[in-house]
Amino acid sequence: MNYRNLLGIMMMSGSLCLQAGEWKTWRGDTHGSGVAPEAETVLSFSEEQNLLWKVHLPGPGNSTPIITNDQLLVTCGIEGDDAVVSYDLEGKELWRTSFGSETPGKGDNKQKGTGANSSIVTDGRGIFAYFKSGRVAALTMKGKKVWELNLQDKFGKDTLWWDEGTSPVIAGGFLVLAVMQTEGGSYVIGLQKNTGKIAWKVDRNFDVGAESGDSYTTPLVTEIEGQETLVTWGADHLTGHDPSNGKLLWTCGGFNPKKTKFWRVIASPACTDGVVAVSYARGKMTGGIRVGGEGDITDGAWAWRREGIGADSVSPVANQESGTFIVLNDSEKPRGLVSCLDARSGKTLWEEQLPKAAQKFYASPLLAGNKLYLARVDGVIFSGTVEGNGLSGLTENRLDDNLYASPVAIGKRLFIRGRRNLYCFGK
Repeated sequence: MNYRNLLGIMMMSGSLCLQAGEWKTWRGDTHGSGVAPEAETVLSFSEEQNLLWKVHLPGPGNSTPIITNDQLLVTCGIEGDDAVVSYDLEGKELWRTSFGSETPGKGDNKQKGTGANSSIVTDGRGIFAYFKSGRVAALTMKGKKVWELNLQDKFGKDTLWWDEGTSPVIAGGFLVLAVMQTEGGSYVIGLQKNTGKIAWKVDRNFDVGAESGDSYTTPLVTEIEGQETLVTWGADHLTGHDPSNGKLLWTCGGFNPKKTKFWRVIASPACTDGVVAVSYARGKMTGGIRVGGEGDITDGAWAWRREGIGADSVSPVANQESGTFIVLNDSEKPRGLVSCLDARSGKTLWEEQLPKAAQKFYASPLLAGNKLYLARVDGVIFSGTVEGNGLSGLTENRLDDNLYASPVAIGKRLFIRGRRNLYCFGK
């Protein structure tokens, strides 16, 4: 083999390492798993070690990046407008597309609250973004706007107590969004991907206590009993819909029988082995729900409940290979407890207590290959190897940034969106 052929193979191999998989939704796949099974990323990293590149972001936003067609895509606010920005996998900006005025985050703390908390979703042919302003927009893969509409202009203003958090999903051939709020009406809507025209819209309203109908979760898309199903979580109920027409298939309650006030939900559900894991009671509880059937399935759906294990903001990891959930206690005591639960029984298989600190977790964990990443708001990312009956080689990595978006791994690279910067780590 001559040198030129060898060089060509080496260059192709490097490209393939970069392209080993995509991350098309905010949790990587439609099951909300937060898993990159083929990734082989670094365990220890910092700005002095294993940093391949770093770019300063042009505006505020906490959306988790998605990666498709050799592009990394994020939403943010730019000069007061909603915007989407594209980078190549070496950190070079490819394009940015701005829309109309953004709706900024609420309160004095504009860190965790922004107008661009929701992640993009893609089918590999188009890019779909959603903003707190109510704007839904479709773009080509090169950033040209295809269509735009505003859900709040059509169906009423956002009445959430805090900032938008749900991300769009693709299901039933449509772009689907869930608007779940205590006041003003809740609904799930399917839009035609090519035109933005409304394909279907169904109400989703339940009798709940004050604020308990507010939901910041993202729906799951999974196959249940041979039926593609849109699983939504909010207003003290888990529901399954047919994404081709929005029809309600089943409903599960039992999360808040006393209609306790202020039990809004932020952590999205995850699914494996026919069980959906849901954290509730403001992170004090986690339940396992066997999904499927018709009508009100509450009486027979509950597989297990775990008190003292749960997350208020952080979604669980669903490991399809092992049939387990990894749950991080993000705010309630014991904060920083990492629990691996058997999906079918809810039994604790192993647990690890992270070093205690006053700071909370907002980013959801990432399982890349057998490496687990847990990002704390103050810029600390814990990493370790999941093997046997525990988490080994626990490492504490520090960035001078605040972390709300979840880490993403593709091939041999780890991508982290901070409040100010976007980072790429790898050997």
